[in-house]
Amino acid sequence: MKTLIFVSILFCSSVWAADPPIYSHKSKGAIKGVDVVAYFGLKEGDKAVLGADEFSYLWQGATWKFSSEENKNTFMANPEAYAPQYGGYCAFSVAHGFTTSIRPDSWKIVDGKLYLNYSRISYLRWRLDSEDKIKEADANWPGVLKVCEERGNCND
Repeated sequence: MKTLIFVSILFCSSVWAADPPIYSHKSKGAIKGVDVVAYFGLKEGDKAVLGADEFSYLWQGATWKFSSEENKNTFMANPEAYAPQYGGYCAFSVAHGFTTSIRPDSWKIVDGKLYLNYSRISYLRWRLDSEDKIKEADANWPGVLKVCEERGNCND
């Protein structure tokens, strides 16, 4: 019986300690409050569009904000099509086996998927060989979430 209780506690604690699958800022929400649907209408290099509290939607344990009711509804209809890769963590970092936060203006859409990066420098380095970096990050995801949990830095 003691073994069963120990195994139950061990299992439950690992479930409760699970990392957030979505990068979510403590006060701004998912992807620092940026409207992820809006990226798909921007030109490369354009600044990200901030969402508003009035157009919020809870998905995957994070609050997503949108700049309009239309964008919110678009996301709600197919969130996987608009949510950034690697939960919105920095694509360059995930390719290198860890997670970091992002800067919403360091972004690129590749093959219909949104990728975010920590800074302009990490974005430029990621972009140099984005095809290989995407393959590396795909292989590392979601295992890198364990690393951020161990470091205690999954969110800002």
